[in-house]
Amino acid sequence: MISTTSLLAPVEKDLQILTDNLKKLVGARHPILGAAAEHLFDAGGKRIRPAIVLLVSRATMMGQDITPRHRRLAEITEMIHTASLVHDDVVDEADLRRNVPTVNSLFDNRIAVLAGDFLFAQSSWYLANLDNLEVVKLLSEVIRDFAEGEILQGLNRFDTNLSIETYLEKSYYKTASLIANSVKAAAILSDANQEIANNLYEYGRHLGLAFQIVDDILDFTGSTQVLGKPAGSDLASGNLTAPVLYAMEEKPYLEVLIEREFSEEGDLERALTIINNTNGIQKARELANYQSEQALKCLDCLEPSDSARALKDMTDYVLSRLY
Repeated sequence: MISTTSLLAPVEKDLQILTDNLKKLVGARHPILGAAAEHLFDAGGKRIRPAIVLLVSRATMMGQDITPRHRRLAEITEMIHTASLVHDDVVDEADLRRNVPTVNSLFDNRIAVLAGDFLFAQSSWYLANLDNLEVVKLLSEVIRDFAEGEILQGLNRFDTNLSIETYLEKSYYKTASLIANSVKAAAILSDANQEIANNLYEYGRHLGLAFQIVDDILDFTGSTQVLGKPAGSDLASGNLTAPVLYAMEEKPYLEVLIEREFSEEGDLERALTIINNTNGIQKARELANYQSEQALKCLDCLEPSDSARALKDMTDYVLSRLY
């Protein structure tokens, strides 16, 4: 498996600066919000999203150093991502994320919702201060997409008529939109031409979808240790993902268990066994592979550099999490 350390080597110093800055930026005037934020940024995430923004910044600034606005964009990206996780955990009633207690379990749901709102508001304020209308539009869209993704997911719970297209649309809103729009924004801050900016948007979109599909597969194949939450927890809450949708095509009986919301003893275990005995997980892997290959093709527009190489390797890294 590709290690994130070697993958992110071209922006290692940038990420250190980012981590220091995030704590300062969020240093809320209110101790609880400050504590919630501190806790989040210490929770040991890999910072993949801001790293991608920084890699694109470096790859498009060829030979010149990145600007403070590129750095601020990467920080905003991580703040938006973290805010969405806080809200996610409230909606999912999750107690752990990355094996660390969630904000809602440490404080309570009310504080967690407010902490998420605070991070969204804070990121919007920093975004406005970049003084670039196009970038503001791109990242404002992300915040809207997150809400839309959560609502779609809520409305589609236990809905066995969900199509793969709707699943991918929801995955775009929840995961890919942030990566796609923030890398396009980085290219715009580098004054890259429209074609490069659009290609990088497509790179982020396909990469983000691959990421989400892999996460959804890991919900069935990962251990609680690795996932930081119980395996099968998406399915239990009625969130039907690619492996389930493909498995249902093979074993229609799965629909019965899902439609009665696993209300009978042993329903969930039975459903997990059925999914593991179909090609659902394999087909979902193929879908993730396809998205990853599409992402790679979008990078032909970049001049060769260490950062461009890392962006290419990122398409393999996403899939390597499966093995």
